[in-house]
Amino acid sequence: MKHGKKYVESAALVDRLKQYDPMESMELVCKTAKAKFDETVEVSVRLGVDSRHHADQQVRGAVVLPHGTGKTVRVLVFAKGDKAHEAEEAGADYIGDEATVAKIQKENWFEFDVCVATPDMMGVVGRIGRILGPKGLMPNPKSGTVTMDVAKAIKDIKAGKVEYRVDKTNICHCPIGKVSFGPENHGGDHQGQARRRQGHLHPQPGGFHHHGPRRQGQRPEVLSQNQTKSAKGNPRAFCVRRET
Repeated sequence: MKHGKKYVESAALVDRLKQYDPMESMELVCKTAKAKFDETVEVSVRLGVDSRHHADQQVRGAVVLPHGTGKTVRVLVFAKGDKAHEAEEAGADYIGDEATVAKIQKENWFEFDVCVATPDMMGVVGRIGRILGPKGLMPNPKSGTVTMDVAKAIKDIKAGKVEYRVDKTNICHCPIGKVSFGPENHGGDHQGQARRRQGHLHPQPGGFHHHGPRRQGQRPEVLSQNQTKSAKGNPRAFCVRRET
């Protein structure tokens, strides 16, 4: 596959066989960013779990990044009565009801990035579950988007709350900010996300022993931005030390 001049220049700076230390990889990712827009920095981790065959090895959750995501998030909240008023005061962009459900069904309206709902409104939201689900917009208690404390949910989302989960190949992807944040802020956001993610792996669930010839556990992390080569991180250096 033929690549452009900027990609080739950036790729030349990355040693594919080397496992970089955290700060070194953060600096490299920022240095190799060549796009005209502010690229998103993402961390990808192969956790070594087997989520398809072991329900207790599902890794999914949400975390508020210390320095945010650098994005403006539009929030739709399904609530009624006092909770709807509370959501509006907390900064919700849209307040949803049955009319909103009809608008999504008939007009394919998706002018929002996150959907939050109170438990008593899930019956209404459930009607469009097949539409919201594939887009990753369906409210879920595990990610904190089904809650009576809508004000806190909105505050966290606006502050930089991101969701993470393993995909079908058991790799976890999570954005940790923009290139313009700089290596120091990326390090803080990565540590916050890593602590939350490792909470799912310690203590290890039952059946979490071996997977093929290699022992299960965290594999090398990969940091990348939108347009150029990724940098592989040293799993030992990237591992968050747990306090006892």
